[in-house]
Amino acid sequence: MLQDVATMDAAKISRVAEQAAPELAVVVPTFNERANIEKLYEKLSITLRSIAWEMIVVDDNSPDKTADVAWSLGRRHPNIRCIKRVGRRGLSSACTEGILSTSAPYVAVIDGDLQHDERILPTMLQKARSGADIVVGTRYSERATSEGFSAARQLGSTLATRMSALLTGRFLSDPMSGFFLVRRDLFVGLAPSLSSEGFKILLDLVVTATRQGSKPEIAEIPYEFRERNAGDSKMSPLVVSQFLGLWFSKLTGDIVPPSFLLFSLVGLSGVAVHLAVLWALTSIGTTTFIVAQVTATMAAMTWNFAVNNVLTYADRKLKGIRFWTGLLSFYAVCSLGAIANISVASLIYEMRSGPILAGLAGALMSSVFNYSVTRVITWR
Repeated sequence: MLQDVATMDAAKISRVAEQAAPELAVVVPTFNERANIEKLYEKLSITLRSIAWEMIVVDDNSPDKTADVAWSLGRRHPNIRCIKRVGRRGLSSACTEGILSTSAPYVAVIDGDLQHDERILPTMLQKARSGADIVVGTRYSERATSEGFSAARQLGSTLATRMSALLTGRFLSDPMSGFFLVRRDLFVGLAPSLSSEGFKILLDLVVTATRQGSKPEIAEIPYEFRERNAGDSKMSPLVVSQFLGLWFSKLTGDIVPPSFLLFSLVGLSGVAVHLAVLWALTSIGTTTFIVAQVTATMAAMTWNFAVNNVLTYADRKLKGIRFWTGLLSFYAVCSLGAIANISVASLIYEMRSGPILAGLAGALMSSVFNYSVTRVITWR
């Protein structure tokens, strides 16, 4: 009998937590997490049963219809809702949209794959109530464990941590963590200055807050990093490259956008493709130089477009017929960029500058032109 009463009291507390104005919002950015969302909600319900909270799923139009599961849960529980984003992707921008959609004074970000230990959320919230601006769930303190890490991922995260310390000017054991809690008012003030690109928003948040003069009070809570419950890991060369783009952008004081760095690196790889094709056609085949040069140029532009489509503009990736129309527009823009290259290089050379300086100026001009115009036309 006493057990039944206790169960009823727990259920009543849980219902109150669901219906009250939330003190804590838990933002869950998702892409193909259909098998995990309900389990995560159940775990959060147990952990946060005495706290007024809400769960905000921000789904990037998952092919597995993660949003449908979240909406179905929302019909049964008033403290869960879903924002489905169509035509745009990216963890950082998803987190920003989720955080800005709530009135809760505190917001936590947690992955939907159950690798983050939701049981430390009450402790994280208490730290924030006590004055911390940002509370980070860390995988690297002496008391934390990382069962979900492979050796390669462990090494990569360690390197990223050291690189991040150069930007933040302070030691954080896990600046690349995707599990953190922040005061919403602090985030709202910083949001216009945050990058919408990439997959790691915490580093951007800390660096931006520090540089704007409001050095945040940061607390760290260790937790057990678990194995993924279902689905595929989002860690990939794309995530690594976008982190490097963000890191370089912050290193330059946001003068260089992360996507421009990636675009430029792809362009350099295109030079290698161009030279390889040109050498093959002129050394091995019997093609004339003019034909070889045109073929190599087209091969390089095709390579640049394809790689940029999956790397630089992963959140705007073109598919189907849009891939081919995008390729044609990329050809057109890059052709105009070549004209700009030659024009600027010639102008600089006529000003009695050396050919190397003139060539570099022309290449920079065409890079900026191609990046700016294709961003608006090809990947609009």
